[in-house]
Amino acid sequence: MIKEEPPTVVPPISDPALEEIEIHTIKEGYSYVRTIYDKGDNHYKYEVIEPILSTDEAEICKFIKETLIKTLESKAKAEYEELMKYLLEEIDHAIFDHSIYISPLSKKKIVYYIVRDFLGYSKIDVLMNDPMIEDISCDGPGIPIYIFHRIYESVRTNLIFTDDDEVDSFVIRLAQRCNKHISIAEPLLDATLPDKSRLQASLSREVTTRGSSFTIRRFRADPLTPPTLVEYGTMSSQMAAYFWMMMEYGASGIFSGGTASGKTTTLNAISMFIPPQRKIVSIEDTRELNLPHENWIAGLTRASFGSETASNIDMYKLLESALRQRPEYLIVGEVRGREAFTLFQAMATGHATYSTLHADSVPSAVYRLENPPIEIPRIMIQTLDVMSIQVSTKVGKKMVRRIKEITEITGIDPTTGELTINTIFKWDSENDKFIYYGGSKILGEIGQKKNMTYEQVEKEMNQRAGIIDWMRASRLYNYKRVAEMVSEYYSYPENVLKRAGGV
Repeated sequence: MIKEEPPTVVPPISDPALEEIEIHTIKEGYSYVRTIYDKGDNHYKYEVIEPILSTDEAEICKFIKETLIKTLESKAKAEYEELMKYLLEEIDHAIFDHSIYISPLSKKKIVYYIVRDFLGYSKIDVLMNDPMIEDISCDGPGIPIYIFHRIYESVRTNLIFTDDDEVDSFVIRLAQRCNKHISIAEPLLDATLPDKSRLQASLSREVTTRGSSFTIRRFRADPLTPPTLVEYGTMSSQMAAYFWMMMEYGASGIFSGGTASGKTTTLNAISMFIPPQRKIVSIEDTRELNLPHENWIAGLTRASFGSETASNIDMYKLLESALRQRPEYLIVGEVRGREAFTLFQAMATGHATYSTLHADSVPSAVYRLENPPIEIPRIMIQTLDVMSIQVSTKVGKKMVRRIKEITEITGIDPTTGELTINTIFKWDSENDKFIYYGGSKILGEIGQKKNMTYEQVEKEMNQRAGIIDWMRASRLYNYKRVAEMVSEYYSYPENVLKRAGGV
C-alpha cells in the first residue's frame, strides 16, 4: 500500500548557523511551528510551516475564494461546525460548477487555505492556535510579525504582511470579527475577539507612521490558577493562602504593576477563592476575566455609535448600575478615572472590591490614586485593605513575573497625615524567595470575626497553603477542578484535608 503524501512536509534546515530547538504540530499534516536558534545573531526565531502551493494551485485557490465571496450566504449566528460543513459544500460546488480538475493532494492544500482564511485568522491563524503564545504584534507592512512566547519570550516570526493594502484589509477584518468599526475617521480600536483575546489596532498611517498595526493579547480558555502561579514562582503557596483568606472574608484589594506584569492574571486566579454562592459583578473595557462562578454578572463597556454620546456606556455608568444589583463582590478590570471614586465609595460601604492599577510600587500607586485623573481623597484610600505589587523582571536569563510585595493599608497617621502601611510579604530578588513578615491586620480582623486567636488564624492560613502545595504536587491546575476543590473546602474542609494528607 502506497503511503499518501501529506499536504505539508517539514523542510530540513540546511544553514549550519541555524539550530532546530523544537517543532510542534498545530494541525496534523497541515501546519507546524518550529523554533530555531540563530547562532549568528544569538536570537530565537519562530517559523510557521504550512502547505506550499504551486503557481497553478495558488491561481485555483484565488479563483475559488473570489467565487465564494460572491456566492456565500450570511450565516452570522451559525456554529463553527455548521459553518465548516457549509463552506466545504460550497467549495465542492465551485469546483464542480467550473469544471476544475485538481488532484486530491492539491484539493487538501487549497481547502486548508480557504478554511483558514474564511473561518480562521488568515495569515496569523497558526499563531492564534499555538497555546504557547501570549501576544501577537504586527508593527506595519514589510516588518516581521513578533510574538511573546511563554518560553522564548519576544521572538520574530517568518510571517510578514507585504504591503499597506494587505495589512489594512486584515485590520478591518479583525474589527468586523469583533463587531466593531475602524476607519480613517476613527483609526484606533480596542476590542475583544470572538475567542476573548484582546485586540488593539490602528488603521493606515493616520496615527502610526509605519502603517496599520495590531497587537493581540491571547485569551486563555483555561485560565491560570493559584497552584499554577505558585508553580511558576509568581507567588508562594503561603501568599496564595493569604489571598484565599482575604477573598473569603471580603477584604478589598488593588493589584498593581507595569504592563504585562500579570496583575489581571493574578486577580483572575485568586478570584477563584470567592465563595461559590456569592454574587459577583465585574466591569471591564475588554473581556479578560474568566471566573467559574455561576452567580456572576460580567459587565462590558460599550463605545458610542458615531456621534450619539448618549449610547456610550463607560465604566462609571456600569459601576453605578452594578451597585444597584447588590453585589457582594465587585471586580473592576482597571481603574483609570472617575469610576475609581465610586469604587472607593463601594469599599467604604462594606463591599468587597478588587481592581488593577498601573503602578510599580505602593507610593506610586497611592500617588496615581490621589492625583488627576483619578483624584481619590486620602481619607478614602484608607478604606483599601490590601495592595499587591507585581513586576515582570529577569531571574538569571529568564523573564519571570513575581509579586514584589503584599502590603496592607492600616490607616492614616494623625500627626503627619500620611498613610500607614504594613508589608506582609516581600520578594527577595537576590535569592528569588518570598519572605513572610506576619503581623497582618487582615488576619487579626478575621480572628475577631471568627473568635480565634491570631495564631489559630495563621495556622488556618498555613493549612490552606498546604492544600495549595498538594494541588500543585498533584498537578491539579485546571481552573474548574481548583474551583471545585475550594468549594468543597468551604463545605467539608475535613474531606479536603484528608485527601491532601492531613496538612
